[in-house]
Amino acid sequence: MNIKEKYELSSRYETAKKDYEKWGIDVDKALDILKDIKISIHCWQGDDVTGFEANNQELSGGIAATGNYPGKARNAEELRKDLDKALSLIPGKHKVNLHAIYAETDGKFVDRDELKPEHFANWVKWAKENGLGLDFNPTIFSHEKAADNLTLSSPNKEIRDFWIRHAIASRKIGEYFGKELGQTCLTNLWIPDGYKDIPADRLGPRKRLKDSLEEIFSVEIDKKYNLDAVESKVFGIGAESYTVGSSEFYINFVNKNNLVPLLDTGHYHPTEVVSDKLSAMTLFNDKVALHVSRPVRWDSDHVVIFDDELKEIAKEIVRNDSLDKIIIGLDYFDASINRIAAWTIGSRNMIKALLSALLIPNDYLRKLQDDGNFTERLALMEEFKTYPLGDIWNYYCAKNNVPVGEEWIKEVKKYEEEVLNNRK
Repeated sequence: MNIKEKYELSSRYETAKKDYEKWGIDVDKALDILKDIKISIHCWQGDDVTGFEANNQELSGGIAATGNYPGKARNAEELRKDLDKALSLIPGKHKVNLHAIYAETDGKFVDRDELKPEHFANWVKWAKENGLGLDFNPTIFSHEKAADNLTLSSPNKEIRDFWIRHAIASRKIGEYFGKELGQTCLTNLWIPDGYKDIPADRLGPRKRLKDSLEEIFSVEIDKKYNLDAVESKVFGIGAESYTVGSSEFYINFVNKNNLVPLLDTGHYHPTEVVSDKLSAMTLFNDKVALHVSRPVRWDSDHVVIFDDELKEIAKEIVRNDSLDKIIIGLDYFDASINRIAAWTIGSRNMIKALLSALLIPNDYLRKLQDDGNFTERLALMEEFKTYPLGDIWNYYCAKNNVPVGEEWIKEVKKYEEEVLNNRK
């Protein structure tokens, strides 16, 4: 960016600030708040949830990554390099979210119940070098012991015990991340368990899941370094008729066991929205975690766009003073487009939505609602949709030394030509 462009950017920013300041909005303060918000960026967009296990298995558990765009990461070194590129295009300092299948075992087969912190030492070294935090997930799918979508609720005790050991090992890895990086790790547990057709017994699987979870979380882990979350789902491929880990199950379980509920925006009925759930969840939970995705008709994990629901989620987080209560992570995987672009689009949109929410006169709108002035409330909410957010956003990107506007696309194209196209 040359001197003239910088001057124009700054000038547009100062003009835009005046529009917001007339409503008592401190734009500079909003940008200071924004820079401290960490988004947990999911590693699995970079390789279509393949992972790097020595006995690499086919993706299963009701999960599907569609497309075959060239250049996906084939090993952890390439994945970290791709993440480096994406992070250079995303303003702020964030976290990276790992699954257990991204362990590095020097080509040796190490089954998931035997994973240890040492298998993620390279990830920790990389995170330290880049000032990043790490989050974690046990991988309870794509495995021979996850056949028929039954794991922690399986009637087979040997299978349940295997996944119990894996989940405990994962919590210890999360604790290791927190200790090493000085940033609390969120370790999130999700399972695909359910039945394709109408079950004869709904209670039994949920009782077995409850018992399994109680055994997993009975192992003491320092909450200073690791927070435990559990994630519900309404249904999945192969679990269309019954999901063991339903929303009702996990809401009750977390409140009884003092865990963190995780809400995935794709894990509910198409007519439900997570934005409406946040105010209820934060009233009864110290922390609430999010996996922000974009469902299209079902939990299809499309790249996050700057749509109405994303903006509503951000508004709920900001206007309810929940920035310190809600842990924001992303979860999508599109194999039909450039994967670095997918990371960049979704992450920048999440941050942009938070910026938009910080630049709304939330207190004044709340007063209008309490006074019953619904006319002015609606009118003002509509007017703010066309306020000059883009000028504030571009200034924030420049301030954080990342490309302004669509300039980042050139960087991705260059990286594709020089790096991705050379992968076979």
